[in-house]
Amino acid sequence: MGCITKHFLNENSILGVWKIEEDLKTLLEMVKLDGDDLKRFKGYSSNSRKLEFLSVRALLAELLGSDARIVYNKNNKPFLKDGSRFISITHSHKLTAILTSTREKVGIDLEYMSSNIGAIAFKFINRKEKISKDPEKRKYHLYLHWCAKEALYKICDKEGISIRKNITIDPFEVNDSGEIKGKVHTDRINESFDLNYTRYDNYAIVWTKKNYEKQ
Repeated sequence: MGCITKHFLNENSILGVWKIEEDLKTLLEMVKLDGDDLKRFKGYSSNSRKLEFLSVRALLAELLGSDARIVYNKNNKPFLKDGSRFISITHSHKLTAILTSTREKVGIDLEYMSSNIGAIAFKFINRKEKISKDPEKRKYHLYLHWCAKEALYKICDKEGISIRKNITIDPFEVNDSGEIKGKVHTDRINESFDLNYTRYDNYAIVWTKKNYEKQ
């Protein structure tokens, strides 16, 4: 299938989504891997992880060109090698997504809604947050909270943040797509964020971006 959306959120930011329907051979032919990429690729034992890895590179080439390269810090957080943009990456099941911006810090998360997420809601939902009691909406609502918190965790780029205790999503009416407000509060961070969400088939996708002047 390849790139199913390439959306310019503004003049600085691009969001892309890739649907993995290719096999390993096809994806390998679509990307250029340098030495570090090949080493990382060969280190994965499962085909599914290799497909994810290659889909990220294929989508990045679609968004920014074939010369764009991803590197990782000691915490395995991805960066663009040339430092030209902020970047956030997510994948689940058959979808891969990248959010990148020249001026704004970014965070994105998507999840395939497969599990009974209600059974583990106590691990990430706090008492300030409100979840729909409508059984038709509840699962999606919980997944949106999870994705929103993951996106905020990524954009803050801080270790030691508790998704349940330190990140709160304001109550909102769940629709197929919309906007969310969230807060991150720790000893070092006290910030509010605007997030956007959408549904694609059985996936929940949430992203956020915030202006940040590079020093």
